[in-house]
Amino acid sequence: MIKKIMVLLVLFLISAHAKTASQIEAEADMALEQFYSEIKGSRSFAQHSVKGMLIFPNVLKAGFGVGGEYGEGVLRVGGKSVQYYSTVAASVGLQLGAQSKNIIVAFLTDDALRKFRKSDGWKVGVDGSVAIVEWGVGKDISNATFNKPVIGFIFGNKGLMYNLTIEGSKFSKIER
Repeated sequence: MIKKIMVLLVLFLISAHAKTASQIEAEADMALEQFYSEIKGSRSFAQHSVKGMLIFPNVLKAGFGVGGEYGEGVLRVGGKSVQYYSTVAASVGLQLGAQSKNIIVAFLTDDALRKFRKSDGWKVGVDGSVAIVEWGVGKDISNATFNKPVIGFIFGNKGLMYNLTIEGSKFSKIER
């Protein structure tokens, strides 16, 4: 029964959130600019350290005991869009509310990017480990050292459900 409710909730989020390629591109540009303005040194970090960036603007999450999350984004390599993706996650537990957030997944090595691009569906925590980064006031990303080849940034949270995780999220290619 719970599984059926989760599937219905995720399907609702998908149908309410499906976007055109131009919408995804425009929202990804805005999310990227917000990332650059909120995290000191992030523009230089992206230009010099990142092999590819998966940008999910306005990922929606809703839950009432069971929860679902859905968003559509774009993978950019060398500043150019190469493929569109969706992210889907489901959860069970004490939760009530809804939120929207931006997610950027930065691939720091060619090998990590290649493995991601070759996969049919990539699940965080199963197919790839992603280090989630939180930044305090005054910290500069250009001074950071990362010990994982894939780094996730969650920012721009809006709503009443606060959850800084992408663990269990599945990323799948979509056509737009």
